[in-house]
Amino acid sequence: MTHPRKSLDSVIHAPVRFSIVAALASVDEADFKTLRETIEVTDSALSKQIALLEEAGYLKVRKAFIGKRARTWLSLTSEGRAALSRHLAALREIADWGPRAE
Repeated sequence: MTHPRKSLDSVIHAPVRFSIVAALASVDEADFKTLRETIEVTDSALSKQIALLEEAGYLKVRKAFIGKRARTWLSLTSEGRAALSRHLAALREIADWGPRAE
């Protein structure tokens, strides 16, 4: 039998990326500032992790101007939601894992 840790998503597993995906899972969209404050990271740390999640196809980034100010909104893609679901299932399976009697 294969240990469930092999089912963890290596993109989502990093703590900041996991926090981003988890925070976005409960909303349709969140702006950069709100997400940054929610997960308590710096702008640069958040930007770096967003780029990795976007490259993996897990996040959609939307940019627009409100007046003269640039704003960034983030949302999970369907692929990102599915990846989170699989990752959470693997974590639950690991939590329930124990020595198996032969």
